Amino acid sequence: MELKRWLITGGCGFIGRSLIARLLDDGLPPGNIRVLDNLSVGSTDDLEGVVPYDRDVGWRPDGQAVALQLGDIRSREDVAAAMQDAQVVVHLAACTGVQPSVEDPHFDCNTNVLGTLNCLDAARHSGVERFVFASSGAPLGEVEPPIHEEALPKPISPYGASKLAGEAYCSVYYRCFGLETVTLRFGNVYGPLSSKKGSVVAKFIKQALAGDTLEIYGDGSSTRDYIYSRDLAAAITRAASTPGIGGEVFQIATNRETTVGEVADRLLAVLERAGIENVGLIHGSARTGDMQRNYSDTSKAREKLDWQATTRLEDGLRATVDWFLERGRD
Repeated sequence: MELKRWLITGGCGFIGRSLIARLLDDGLPPGNIRVLDNLSVGSTDDLEGVVPYDRDVGWRPDGQAVALQLGDIRSREDVAAAMQDAQVVVHLAACTGVQPSVEDPHFDCNTNVLGTLNCLDAARHSGVERFVFASSGAPLGEVEPPIHEEALPKPISPYGASKLAGEAYCSVYYRCFGLETVTLRFGNVYGPLSSKKGSVVAKFIKQALAGDTLEIYGDGSSTRDYIYSRDLAAAITRAASTPGIGGEVFQIATNRETTVGEVADRLLAVLERAGIENVGLIHGSARTGDMQRNYSDTSKAREKLDWQATTRLEDGLRATVDWFLERGRD
């Protein structure tokens, strides 16, 4: 990998730390990484569990620590300071999840729309070479899967609408200003380092280890495309380095449809083999704004990014459970 200077917004979060771990494994010096985070989800302890950090936000190619700038993407000043001399930007910071966006659409919009606009504009003025934007399947809403890049977006939640706006601004900044933006629509991400993530795999594992009953919203027939965090990190690095893909959108998932009920069953089997037995399971009411079916056609990513997910669901669940168990023993 060419030794670029990387800015990762939201880098203390689950996906940010997974990406940092991947970059370090690929040989990027820690001093070539800067993180902008307001610590609303991830913490400095979380970041330090992956790599040492330094509050001096200067670039230090020979240093052994990443630079951490405490700040908020809603602040143009914070973003401009973090963006200085960055070459690659991975914009992960966001208000995530359908339910929080339903509860507070204004906060969702301020963070996901105006925050993304701040990042794009600062990147343009700082001469950033590649801007990778984290999106999801939510902008498309209820469409017949597999979802793909040419489908007409019809979001059904404020979160989907705000992510669609971010995608649109990425397109604008590429076509109007020449900033090389790449949008990645993530599937449902799971894996180690996800202790603060509220999505189904991490939530179920935490509930099982606490002796609580697992609750599935609805009858368990809703489907998602579950992608292992290390596979996702590999896709991000490909999006950051592949030439000739400015302005493009890619579905980043496994191209496999799995029901929530199936995930629960496979996870319970993994937990049982790890000695966590007799975990209860109940069904609750379906949630407003949730899509019933969702999985991705990833053929464009295979063709243009030379990328595809390689981790089987069972293997990823086992690695995730092992990480939670090891963490509990620390």
